[in-house]
Amino acid sequence: MVYVGGSTCGKLSPSFQSLYIYICPLYIPSPSGDMCFDVFQVDCYDSIPGTVYNYGALSIHGDEYIPFQKYAGKLLLFVNYLGKKLNALQTELGRYGLVVLGFPCNQFGKQEPGENSEILPGLRYVRPGGGFTPNFQLFQKGDVNGETEQRVYTFLKNSCPPVIENFGDPNKLFWSPLKIHDIKWNFEKFLVGTDGKPVMRWYHRTNVATVKSDILRYMRKQNLLYG
Repeated sequence: MVYVGGSTCGKLSPSFQSLYIYICPLYIPSPSGDMCFDVFQVDCYDSIPGTVYNYGALSIHGDEYIPFQKYAGKLLLFVNYLGKKLNALQTELGRYGLVVLGFPCNQFGKQEPGENSEILPGLRYVRPGGGFTPNFQLFQKGDVNGETEQRVYTFLKNSCPPVIENFGDPNKLFWSPLKIHDIKWNFEKFLVGTDGKPVMRWYHRTNVATVKSDILRYMRKQNLLYG
């Protein structure tokens, strides 16, 4: 099921997603002004074997392999993007057990061309700049789609339906082959539950405030809010 919360678009079954891509932006903007894409979210399958604890990744500096088993009992947010709003999300929900994990990627419009050693200085001085320093764990730049995609992303994508089916401009996508469950652009997010199983996936243009609201709703349902 595709949920479109906080807008008048209602709910759509996956079979209508492609049609929705063209219809919804023409007629129904979301409250945040980003059209209905702003609030796209799907629930993940509950029948996929395995957990993210079977995987791990190298830290941004390449000096530490971090097994995701380290985060057992925490809510994990996997994001192929690094930015200020994620800092705020980590600050606000970290006390309830949320851990944001950032994975830089250069497969979408070549937006992350630098070496791993250049990523943190680039964030601090260029984009977003202003001395920005992530307060969440960053991992080495890698692929999230295609033949060389990171294994944890293979697992995440196979665990959740695609948020949309349209790939957009193929000239800005740098991987092959294209698969329906692929991540369509930077900023796509996956929430993993305290048992290591993926539970939610968001469209890349979903406002972080909406993501926060969805996570809080899930936390309340799971009795994870405290303090």
